[in-house]
Amino acid sequence: ISYYDYNKSALNYATNASGTWVTTTVDSEGEVGYDTSIALDSSGNVHISYFDSQNSALKYATNASGSWVTITVDSEGDVGRNSSIAVDISGKAHIGYSDSTNYDLKYATNASGTWVTTTVDSEGWVGHFTSIALDTSGNVHISYYDSTNYDIKYVTNASGAWVTTTVDGEVWVVGYLTSIALDTSGKAHISYFVE
Repeated sequence: ISYYDYNKSALNYATNASGTWVTTTVDSEGEVGYDTSIALDSSGNVHISYFDSQNSALKYATNASGSWVTITVDSEGDVGRNSSIAVDISGKAHIGYSDSTNYDLKYATNASGTWVTTTVDSEGWVGHFTSIALDTSGNVHISYYDSTNYDIKYVTNASGAWVTTTVDGEVWVVGYLTSIALDTSGKAHISYFVE
């Protein structure tokens, strides 16, 4: 479990892997740990994305090296809220998150060996409540909320290019608190809030 420690303004991590719960402060530099998301690689290493509210930046932490390492992934404007992380079979991280300066959905990955950030959707005010998943081929699938049209949207690069789709826009407000999962055929299944 990754979570925000209000008393320390820090990112914490807790696990019962040893048989009892052990908590660790992962990052306490400034005001960090909001909007955290956690994933494990095939070796059981931990990968966490989270928001640094003091610097308005997306941060990433991992213990894959044997000790905790934290880095700033994106600090271009007010970025990093609503983060969601997935890890591929090579142990590389893939993160969906909000760009609150430009009202966009962004995506970051270190799959190439260095961090690369991409604006995925910039149509209106989008990118809230992101949820990310990878299929067996390593393609990215993200569900998220469109605040301009009050819709739930879905984007994937499975075709080789980013393709966005409005999933549901039939009622006044749909798409808060999205969560996505993929089946063995790479098809998306999304749950979300309807007002």
